[in-house]
Amino acid sequence: MGFHLLSCFEIISGVPRPKTKTELLDAAEAQYAKLDSLIEGMSSNDQHTNFDPSITQIGKEAHWARDKNLRDVLAHLHEWQRMLLGFVDANRQGQPRPFLPFPHTWRTTPTLNQEIWTQYQGTELEAIRENLADSHTAVVALIGEFTNEELFTKAHFPWTGTTSLGSYCVSATSSHYEWAIKKLRAFTRKPPEQPHNQAAPQ
Repeated sequence: MGFHLLSCFEIISGVPRPKTKTELLDAAEAQYAKLDSLIEGMSSNDQHTNFDPSITQIGKEAHWARDKNLRDVLAHLHEWQRMLLGFVDANRQGQPRPFLPFPHTWRTTPTLNQEIWTQYQGTELEAIRENLADSHTAVVALIGEFTNEELFTKAHFPWTGTTSLGSYCVSATSSHYEWAIKKLRAFTRKPPEQPHNQAAPQ
């Protein structure tokens, strides 16, 4: 399950994954602040328009072609945090349920992610940013309710399978934020468009 968990959260990380509760909370807040700062540094036009088409060709992973704009990226983050919150809440209340919504499995997450994309196409960016802020706060609060042992001992809870609850939390926060930051940085570094009437070099 660990392999599928990391890959299906679409993690792209060059930073060591947190291994303690303190590291997890610090990383979650730091990466969220970095993401928010990056967004604030984007012009209003860049925040609300689609990415340059060249962005979709950066990598072979489905998400490069799937996410067309900032709203799509943030909606993806928010929905995976909602799944984490629901997963933990239900199981803590003695209502066994898998992380992924029925009928999905870790092998069908590309389809699930496309469904998430479709679900939020009618939602405004401003609403998505508020939703993500709320789910981020909720996940951080949730992490605070568990001990270090509960978070990072593999299979401490039977409902996390062979991995740890902390691994789910890392993937839904700091590592997922790093993934989003990489996408947005690729967009903000796009070359300026040339005027249509500019002569091509001879």
